[in-house]
Amino acid sequence: MDGKTFLKALETNNSKIINQIYQKNFFSIKNFILQNKGSVEDAEDIFQKALLQLAVRLKRENFEINSSFGGFLYTVCKNLWRRELNKNKNWVTNNEVVERVSEERENAEAYLEIKKQELFIEMMGKLSENCKHILNLFFAKLSYAEILTKTEYNSETVIRQRVFKCKKKLTELIKSDVRYLKLATI
Repeated sequence: MDGKTFLKALETNNSKIINQIYQKNFFSIKNFILQNKGSVEDAEDIFQKALLQLAVRLKRENFEINSSFGGFLYTVCKNLWRRELNKNKNWVTNNEVVERVSEERENAEAYLEIKKQELFIEMMGKLSENCKHILNLFFAKLSYAEILTKTEYNSETVIRQRVFKCKKKLTELIKSDVRYLKLATI
C-alpha cells in the first residue's frame, strides 16, 4: 500500500489499515526509542502521538507524502522522541512547579517539524544521485571509512570533500526556497 492509502486510513479512522500501519512500522520505531533511553510504553505513546498529529494535520490541510510513508512516520516519531528527551532534561525534580508545554504548542511544534522535514526531503530529491547516496550514508552516521567501502571513491579525504560539497548544495537549495524563510521566522 502507498502513502495515500495510509493517510486516507488515518483521515477516515479505518482501523483495519491503521492496524497494518502498526504492524509495518511500530517495530523499527520501538527499537529506536529503546536504543535512546525509552521504554516500550514510551514507544507506544510516541507512535500514537505521531499518528494523531498526522490525522490532525490531514483535517487542517490536504498534504501528500513524497517519500515512503514508513520513512516519514519514522522521522516524525524520531523528532517527537527527541523533543520528549529534551523536554525531560529540563524538568526539575524537587518540589518546584514545572511548567509543561501545552498540547497546542506541542502540536504546532510537531507541525513545524513535519514542514521542515518535507522541505528537506524535497530538496534532497533535487540533488544528484551521487550526492543523495553519500548524504544518506553520512546522515545514517556511518564513518568516512565505512562510506568509503560503499562508494567508488578511493580515499576518506575525497569522501569528506564530497560530503562537504553535497551538504553545501543541499543547504543552498533549502535556503533558496521561499518556504525556508517562512519556516525560519515562525
